[in-house]
Amino acid sequence: MQYNADSPEDYISQVPENRQNTLKKLRKTINDNLPVGFEEGIIYKMIGYYVPHSLYPEGYHCDPKIPLPFMSFASQKNSINLYHSGIYAKKELHDWFVNEFHKHSSRKLDMGKSCIRFKKIEEIPFELIGELTTKMTCDEWIDIYESAIKKK
Repeated sequence: MQYNADSPEDYISQVPENRQNTLKKLRKTINDNLPVGFEEGIIYKMIGYYVPHSLYPEGYHCDPKIPLPFMSFASQKNSINLYHSGIYAKKELHDWFVNEFHKHSSRKLDMGKSCIRFKKIEEIPFELIGELTTKMTCDEWIDIYESAIKKK
């Protein structure tokens, strides 16, 4: 599902009412733990966190007008999805998250390369997401991103 929102508040106001409090809590969890430098806004029609052009003027290589994406979340038809580029780009972070997940949830981890799907929204492991959010600084993300792009 896609929403045409101008701000995170606008996005949350458009999702079904039974998900709004969960998205507010997820947003607060991320904002309370977000390392210095990242900014919040709407990116790819989701609530996103990114490296602003003021810190990384080159922007995202696929479209330099877009700031460098890092993390986002969205309300989809059957789940709330969290997207974290660091999990995809850094094996140690991926492995840490996979190993920690079972300590915070009785559910099986439903995860793609950078996407974590939560089908039972009442069981989202907010504490784990908060910790995940702290695991990569803005500078580290830029270094990892540039290393990957320069390899191509």
